Amino acid sequence: MISVLIADDEQPAVDELAFLLGQDPRIGVIHRATSGAEAIRILTREPVDAAFLDIHMPGLSGFDLARALQRFEHRPAFVFVTADEEGALEAFDLAAVDYLLKPVRTDRLHRSVTRVVESMGQGQATDAAPARPEMIAVTLGGTTRMIRRDDVRYVQAQGDYARLHTDEASYLVRVPMSDLERQWADAGFVRVHRSYLVALPHVTRVRLGGDRPTIVVGQAELPVSRRLLPGLRERLEAATPRARP
Repeated sequence: MISVLIADDEQPAVDELAFLLGQDPRIGVIHRATSGAEAIRILTREPVDAAFLDIHMPGLSGFDLARALQRFEHRPAFVFVTADEEGALEAFDLAAVDYLLKPVRTDRLHRSVTRVVESMGQGQATDAAPARPEMIAVTLGGTTRMIRRDDVRYVQAQGDYARLHTDEASYLVRVPMSDLERQWADAGFVRVHRSYLVALPHVTRVRLGGDRPTIVVGQAELPVSRRLLPGLRERLEAATPRARP
């Protein structure tokens, strides 16, 4: 179980996030702070594994806190929880584990806790800060924001563009599908159709027999072309754990 700190200048927001985190069996002690200064006092007295930080707080902001935490001997992983989409780039420059938008959804928070746990494991294995996730700049409604590549479930070709589908939205980027296929192969992405590139970790079901082979990624059922079927089978077999003899 991991211990966490929640820092937000609005008490109802602190209480709500504490309630949601308390539903996760991986969470142990939950510390609460309603200012950056109070968060620092708690962290100097009670080292925690992860900090969930609001960005806009009077005095010490969430970004200020993150910079201060980098100087701690026991540096917690940190997640920003905010209504501000435009702070994502700075957040990941500070090596944040995740960036949650309010109102926080339970399934999305669960994924953030998973990322915290994974980052702790990486840090222990390498005795260093965990590797930063691959980030992609996308534009939605005239606003540029950063998304994590491992949030992309599949990519859809649209002419000279590609549409990145996550479980929250889709984003059009001016990158040819062929470039993404080559650049993202090592990250578990495989071409299944001239129009689709899928992330194998997000695949939930495959049906490769019959006249119309398909693959299910999240809520989307995508076609698999006959030409690309052997390569997909090979990648799936390589990704399947084998029992030891």
